[in-house]
Amino acid sequence: MASNKASRDGEKIWKTNIDKVNAELVTLTYGTIVAQLCSDFNSQYAEVNKQLDKMGYNIGMRLIEDFFAKSGLQRCGNFRETAETISKIGFKMFLNITPAVTNWSADNKSFSLIFDENPLADFVELPNDGRAQDELWFSNIFCGIIRGALEMVQMQVEAHYVSDVLRGNDTTEMRITLLRYMEDELPPDDE
Repeated sequence: MASNKASRDGEKIWKTNIDKVNAELVTLTYGTIVAQLCSDFNSQYAEVNKQLDKMGYNIGMRLIEDFFAKSGLQRCGNFRETAETISKIGFKMFLNITPAVTNWSADNKSFSLIFDENPLADFVELPNDGRAQDELWFSNIFCGIIRGALEMVQMQVEAHYVSDVLRGNDTTEMRITLLRYMEDELPPDDE
């Protein structure tokens, strides 16, 4: 899928097929969830990151069905096409943002998403406890969403943040690496 076509498709779907929700409501609700997790886990940010990833993974496993239903798209032919679809259609459909796809590895199994904007991070200040700036990945739910969604289309990936403007970095960058294409497998314990 050509990058320009993906951009046009994402814009069209955003304008015609998506019910809109107030962005500030989403931002404030998500911020409350992160704050509650920080409280529940006594500011053990590594555990908060795991919980956000787990929540996102569960969301992603269900969100992919909505993505296919509303976009009318089929599975992508390769990982490059998948990256463009995530950026220009997936993020556009659900958040009205389009992160840039860049920094491809030589083997085309790893790329970065660079976020010029992140609606989850609006109005956010990380706790000033001397640790959050180094340990908390505030938008880690996105990593889980991507992992869960791609797993449902037989791609096992690793997704993690490399940098975040909330931590004082110049950019917010997520790195996504294809670990393997999965065969149609039954979940463990199923026969």
